[in-house]
Amino acid sequence: MDRDQAFEFLDRTARGLAETFGPACETLVHDMGVPTHPILSIYNGHVSGREVGSTMDIMGVGLELGEEAATSDQVNLAATTPDGRQIKSSTFHLIGKGYNLALGVNFDYTGLSFAQRILSDLMSVESDLRSALWQPGDSKQLADLFEQCLTALGRPADALNKDDRLRLVALLKQRDAFSYRRSVPYVAERLGVSRYTVYKYLKEADGEGEPDRP
Repeated sequence: MDRDQAFEFLDRTARGLAETFGPACETLVHDMGVPTHPILSIYNGHVSGREVGSTMDIMGVGLELGEEAATSDQVNLAATTPDGRQIKSSTFHLIGKGYNLALGVNFDYTGLSFAQRILSDLMSVESDLRSALWQPGDSKQLADLFEQCLTALGRPADALNKDDRLRLVALLKQRDAFSYRRSVPYVAERLGVSRYTVYKYLKEADGEGEPDRP
C-alpha cells in the first residue's frame, strides 16, 4: 500500500464514521510524518473549529509531537476543546514506506453529559416508599405501647367493652402512640373494630364527642 492508497483508505473510513455517528463525531486524517501533524482531511470540523491544513490538536494546542506520540495509537482519551466541549478522542496510525498517517476520531459528548445530570436529578430520591411508610422499629414500639396500656386496664383486648376501648385509646393517645405510622390500622386490628371507630374514639378522647354507652 503506497501513501495515496493509505490516505484514500483512511479518508474513506473517516467519512464513514462521521456519517455513522453524526455531527457530534469529528473525524480527520493527520500527516504524522510532519512534526506539526497537519490535517489532510476532516469531517464535522465544527466540533473543534479546525479545517484542512490546521496544525492544532483537539485541545487547541499547536506543539510538535514527540516521537512516541507521533507513532503510537492513543485510544479513548479525555480532552476538552478551547470552547469547553468534552471530547472522547482516539488516534490510529497507519505507517508504511515513506508515510505516517493517522485517523483521528473525536466524539463530543458534552450534550450527553448535561443529559446525564438532568437524568440523575430526575431519578434522585430520598428513600424508598416502603421505608417511608413503615419505618423499622415503629411496629414494635407501637405494639409495646399497646401492651402497656392494655396491662394498665387489666383485661385482654378481646374482653374490652366500649368504655374500656375508649379508655385504651385515650391512654395510647397520651403516650403519643398515634404519632407512629399506620398506628390507627394497628389499633383497629388489635381491638377488632374499624378504623372509623378508632378515629371516633380519638375525637371522644379529645372531648369532641361523648362515649357511647355499652
